[in-house]
Amino acid sequence: MSNKVKTFQGNDVEVTWDGRLCIHVGECGRASNDLFVSGRDPWCEPDTVAAADAIDVVDRCPAGALTYTRKDGGAGEVADTDNTVVVANNGPLYLRGELQIDGAEADMDGVKFRAALCRCGQSSNKPFCDNSHEAAAFVDRGAVGEAGPGRQARGGPLTVQRAPNGPLLLSGNLKIVAASGRVAWQGTKCALCRCGASKNKPFCDGAHKAAGFTDS
Repeated sequence: MSNKVKTFQGNDVEVTWDGRLCIHVGECGRASNDLFVSGRDPWCEPDTVAAADAIDVVDRCPAGALTYTRKDGGAGEVADTDNTVVVANNGPLYLRGELQIDGAEADMDGVKFRAALCRCGQSSNKPFCDNSHEAAAFVDRGAVGEAGPGRQARGGPLTVQRAPNGPLLLSGNLKIVAASGRVAWQGTKCALCRCGASKNKPFCDGAHKAAGFTDS
């Protein structure tokens, strides 16, 4: 993982890449245009595509590592109308919405809307994922067994607090989507495992205590 933050200038839009958050999912590089081209210098050239196409690619980044700034007078990024947590197969929690994440640095603009949070317990960049689940051979297929209490509204702020050496505490209107794509859980408060040891993933069951999990 790189600590570098790079901004790529364009006439209508500039794109910023934050190496502190990038987990190389590849949504940018596999887009069917020339905004990002591997091996090219610079890697990102905003003027090769229309501003709307550049924004579409940036918005695909699930970790918040890509952001954009409009220079043509257009509106900036806004939160999704629904706060969503996707439980990835053998991977992180992908969040989208109006996010307020404990542990985010002030200049991490992307994670106000999109974030990838560690659930294997091994990340060196907690609460964010750094792909340590791969080396740790973390296995959880992303099934969700509970339906939740339901919710009366959508959207609004979704706060994510870190219980000391414990779970992620989410508060706000949200839905949890299983790795299969099924909307599985809906509610306004939940505690999600980030130690990797819960028997009731993605929810916390207190296993972090016996596992000796620390968030350092």
